[in-house]
Amino acid sequence: MTADYSTDPRIVLTLDGGGTSFRFTATQGNRSIVETVTFPSCGDNLERCLANIVEGFNQAKEQCPQQPVAISFAFPGPADYPNGVIGDLQHLPAFRGGVALGPMLEERFGLPVFINNDGDLFVYGEAIAGFLPYVNALLEKAGNSRRYKNLFGVTLGTGFGGGIVRNGELFLGDNSLGAEIWLLRNKLNPQTRVEEVAGIRGVRQFYAEEAGIPLEESPEPRVIFAIGRGEHPGDKEGALEAFRQLGEVVGDAMGQALTIVDGLAVVGGGLSGAWPLFADALMAELNSAYANSNEDSVRRLIPEAFNLEETEELRKFLQPTSRDIAVPGSARTAKYDASPRIGVGLSRLGTSEAVAIGAYAFALGKLDK
Repeated sequence: MTADYSTDPRIVLTLDGGGTSFRFTATQGNRSIVETVTFPSCGDNLERCLANIVEGFNQAKEQCPQQPVAISFAFPGPADYPNGVIGDLQHLPAFRGGVALGPMLEERFGLPVFINNDGDLFVYGEAIAGFLPYVNALLEKAGNSRRYKNLFGVTLGTGFGGGIVRNGELFLGDNSLGAEIWLLRNKLNPQTRVEEVAGIRGVRQFYAEEAGIPLEESPEPRVIFAIGRGEHPGDKEGALEAFRQLGEVVGDAMGQALTIVDGLAVVGGGLSGAWPLFADALMAELNSAYANSNEDSVRRLIPEAFNLEETEELRKFLQPTSRDIAVPGSARTAKYDASPRIGVGLSRLGTSEAVAIGAYAFALGKLDK
């Protein structure tokens, strides 16, 4: 079962660390209790970057009504997260060669420090207080006995991250490198990784190609989204195709992961707001089939995938599908569900809040052990 810290009085300092900015807060009982403090990451200057991290935590701590028990936060990888050492980061080049960020903060604040990947903590937060309990509550209300315990999630933004929660536990892997979905192959160009196109850069690239303009002239995704909705001048068909391609590559990557995880799937990050323009392509990919040599087809996912943001899809998903069948040679019956299914939908917390709740629960879980 996922941990429930919704009424816990302990306070944990948290940070959502990105390539351009750091957002600091303090969490108590699964909610932020201070005003968010924001600093630029200064990722090309290690001295300034570390100074901003210390000052950000200082300002968050000063707002706390009592002494925090830990620091727990998300930071880009690759990293030796258990030992708190950050490795060679693409968007924070000053960290090349390894920086012992966790031990430095432990000495500075006299608190235990826990660092994880943002994709992992995002999914952990959604499993604790977001998408997973939301879906299970809907099933209960509908009179459906099915309950989900596993959650896979992705974040779409500057990069493409992911995470897995299995039966209430965050799955990290032996090297803290579980769910590194950004390294899967790009379906549209298998010689490259999917992160090349599953994010802001990819949407701008797709639109530039469709509109016949240089990449540097391609607008930001929020503008491309508005163009696709007919709310801003531009190549509407090109914008729709750009997001369709995003949905195809993200759906392909999620499909590969979901063959192993077999659970609900949640989507977050800044680009998730464009869900109406890429959801159809994503869902079509999840529900697609392989062609066999005997001309039969095999579904790429055994369970049917449902878009839980669509009213009719949600209604079908919530319907009970198990039935009673006779036990051979007996008067007894057994329950049989011949319709395995998974649901896909958007973050119920918002990415930053989910990361904070995930970081909070991770820290308290470690302290309690």
